Amino acid sequence: MPGPAADGAQVPFRNAKEEIRARVEGSEAGGGQQGPGARGPRQNIVWRNVVLMSLLHLGAVYSLALIPTAKPLTLLWAYFCFLLTALGVTAGAHRLWSHRSYKAKLPLRIFLAAANSMAFQNDIFEWARDHRVHHKYSETDADPHNARRGFFFSHIGWLFVRKHRDVIEKGSKLDFTDLLADPVVRFQRKYYKITVVLMCFVIPTLVPWCFWGESLWNSYFLASILRYTISLNITWLVNSAAHMYGNRPYDKHISPRQNPLVTLGAIGEGFHNYHHTFPFDYSASEFGLNFNPTTWFIDLMCWLGLATDRKRATKPMIEARKAKTGDGST
Repeated sequence: MPGPAADGAQVPFRNAKEEIRARVEGSEAGGGQQGPGARGPRQNIVWRNVVLMSLLHLGAVYSLALIPTAKPLTLLWAYFCFLLTALGVTAGAHRLWSHRSYKAKLPLRIFLAAANSMAFQNDIFEWARDHRVHHKYSETDADPHNARRGFFFSHIGWLFVRKHRDVIEKGSKLDFTDLLADPVVRFQRKYYKITVVLMCFVIPTLVPWCFWGESLWNSYFLASILRYTISLNITWLVNSAAHMYGNRPYDKHISPRQNPLVTLGAIGEGFHNYHHTFPFDYSASEFGLNFNPTTWFIDLMCWLGLATDRKRATKPMIEARKAKTGDGST
């Protein structure tokens, strides 16, 4: 799963063809990070990201000391913001826009786009684009967070360097026109900086201050900085831990694993061997509602009439795949 961009400032909105052309031209002009034996310049460190992420994590560590001084409602609010943040990624950028595993009506898409801005992990278009490339070329140099390069790289290090040339070249061959056909995606991309400032920092900070008298200092560090840092690292654990630790009951020939701890933290995203085997399944798990709050949310939206057409792998399909390529675990 992607995180904050490693490619510099947010680029102006483009249509799909312009986006692809700009990515290829940027690769040719500036080069990219290279693996062993790869052509072109050596990888470039994005020092801006190194500095900002270091400061963010230092701020999160400091935030821990503020927890005893905060009002209980502030801590509950921070957790509520974390859940909104998570849904913007899991139910939104991931299961809806990246995989098209269900359909969402306009009100739900607007809500998920707002929650995605609270997550501040790139706009929906960039997140879904990189995630589709990750699935298509998983564990190769074309994978933005290739787990074969180690835990640190797949967790956060990939944000500290320019993208490998293969990520851009092979990614430019995929079709992303469906993403930009959605007016919600286009709007969020066009006004991404504004929506991030409001959703990720201003609203989480002001609500405790305005409604129950929390200090702005506590509100900012707990509901914004600490919540944001935790949500980033939990998302990154899907890229790192869930590609390295756990069993592979569906396909032992791929890296992604079933990781219960990641499942709990990432509200249902840790059934990763299943997800990479059946990426179209809206539940991202064989077990439906079990340990899967994102699936609960999507099912609730269907019950309310805001979501439809949930895609699901059938039981015979799952059992046949487990028998053919699984590692024998359950």
